[in-house]
Amino acid sequence: MKFTRKHLILGLGMLLVSLGVYAYMSGFSQNLMRQITLVFSQPSGQFDPTLVLNKPADQFDPSLAGKTPDYADSDYWAALPNKQDPADLIPAGIADDDIQGQAPVDVFFIHPTGLLSGGTWTSPLNPASATEENTQWSMAYQASAFNGCCNIYAPQYREASIFSYTATTVVERDRILDFAYQDVAAAFEHFIRHYNAGRPFIIASHSQGTHHALRLLKERIDNTPLREQLVVAYVTGSTIIGVSQDWLAGLVDIKACQSASQLACINHWDTAAEEGAVIPRRGDTLCTNPLTWEASSTRGPAELHRGALPILSAFNNNRDPANPPENVTFTALAAPLPHLTWAECRDGTLRVAAQSSEVFAKLRPGQSYHILDYPLFYMNVRENAKLRVKTFLASRRTGHH
Repeated sequence: MKFTRKHLILGLGMLLVSLGVYAYMSGFSQNLMRQITLVFSQPSGQFDPTLVLNKPADQFDPSLAGKTPDYADSDYWAALPNKQDPADLIPAGIADDDIQGQAPVDVFFIHPTGLLSGGTWTSPLNPASATEENTQWSMAYQASAFNGCCNIYAPQYREASIFSYTATTVVERDRILDFAYQDVAAAFEHFIRHYNAGRPFIIASHSQGTHHALRLLKERIDNTPLREQLVVAYVTGSTIIGVSQDWLAGLVDIKACQSASQLACINHWDTAAEEGAVIPRRGDTLCTNPLTWEASSTRGPAELHRGALPILSAFNNNRDPANPPENVTFTALAAPLPHLTWAECRDGTLRVAAQSSEVFAKLRPGQSYHILDYPLFYMNVRENAKLRVKTFLASRRTGHH
């Protein structure tokens, strides 16, 4: 039999999986098991050893991380109500409007990891880069879900690279995440002081953005006067850093959401196909079903699925250290697809029907739908945000909030 490059890749993949399973089962290195799962759970559905092998050559040095963002400058915001950006987009065929600039409620949205190249440990915020295109992708396919209820404020920040999760120790990962969080915290302070004007607000996020959002909720909002302005939090895709019961118990007056109209509470889910791969995490995590808006194991039927947002432009997964853009623009969203899936929380993971249609087929065979945490439930999130805003404003009028 002829030995080919494909055989080499498959052989290496089998070896890595074997080592990862051994390490995980023996308790030697849960970080290694996370690495193995990540390289097989990319949006392309292809084996990608570069997530471990192509990390930056040097250790993280904060002094080399680039200029500190000036949040008085609109260039350091991926979305603002008075700025034309992909968060303004509305799916085709829905009877809705972008009400930014006149909405009575704000959204502070923290985008996920878009730095997938190994050139630097944190984003230098280069506007001509794959990372910037991924931030714009997030505005189009995630943040835009809130433009029917709210004014969207989404900061650019010196995010940690994907290699912070896949090729470091937990201690080093947390050091890099802490650096990125300082930008997010500064952006939130600017938002509160200069943009918000006392309006109610929603916290929304995905993936790395959720790791920062959880810290923001705990340190800056819980048990402070800002808690009275918090409508709800949609903090999705936390994966390896779970939203644990212990973490929730440490909050004073923010709880896990248990119903569709509950206020000042947290929704979280990690999506995977019924038999799909799950990125290992330490301990338990909150799972909110976005079809029922309950944190329970009750299956939400497909009849409750209001519509998935088809992905017309793929996430830029280029691992080139130069981080080159692909000159992708985001100018339109497709019509939502309703009744596409059921959803059920099992052991902290939101299980859904395997998406084998042409729209999402490229996400197979790993069936980790991390990138679909928002798009798969886009219309459910859009409509629920409106409901909670309406409930919050009504409670203020009656004095029951």
